[in-house]
Amino acid sequence: MTEQTPHPIRLGGVHHAAYRCKDARETVEWYEKVLGMDYVSAFSEDHVPSTGEYDPYMHVFLDAGNDNILAFFELPKQKDMGRDENTPAWVQHLAFRVHSEDELLAAKAHVESLGIEVLGPTHHGIFKSIYFFDPNGHRVELATDIGTDEQYAELKRVAMPMLEEWSETKTAPQHAAWLHEIARKEHGKR
Repeated sequence: MTEQTPHPIRLGGVHHAAYRCKDARETVEWYEKVLGMDYVSAFSEDHVPSTGEYDPYMHVFLDAGNDNILAFFELPKQKDMGRDENTPAWVQHLAFRVHSEDELLAAKAHVESLGIEVLGPTHHGIFKSIYFFDPNGHRVELATDIGTDEQYAELKRVAMPMLEEWSETKTAPQHAAWLHEIARKEHGKR
């Protein structure tokens, strides 16, 4: 698409993101208790509407804030849930925004008080985050932005050169090396 031709699709955000769960009730209760999400609706069918195949399911929906919905499917007739063993556990994750570093630290204390192991806060230069796992084995991240407008503008400016260099070399481009230096300095303060 050229800059003069508008793209034919105008997205209005994420309607919902759906993942599999082992137990719908346990998942709903965990997300309510741990992250304060509201359970907003569910669908349950014996046949998949899009394909017509027999595969009973419970599809639950949780409000993640700002019109973002997180959904899960419990599929009792399918093989036990697994994960992509060829992908490290840290790669696939659900990341949610919190509004400040104070909120991030309060969230960490809350999650740990529930007996859940938390990693972090980890300093990423322009945001800080904590990590933990839900009862289904999905990695959850809570993050808060800490960068400046100038830093975000610079990251946007170097995004395409970084992608191009990565595509050619498959090694980490250094266009945003300053970002890692910020994180290293912060790590040294601890």
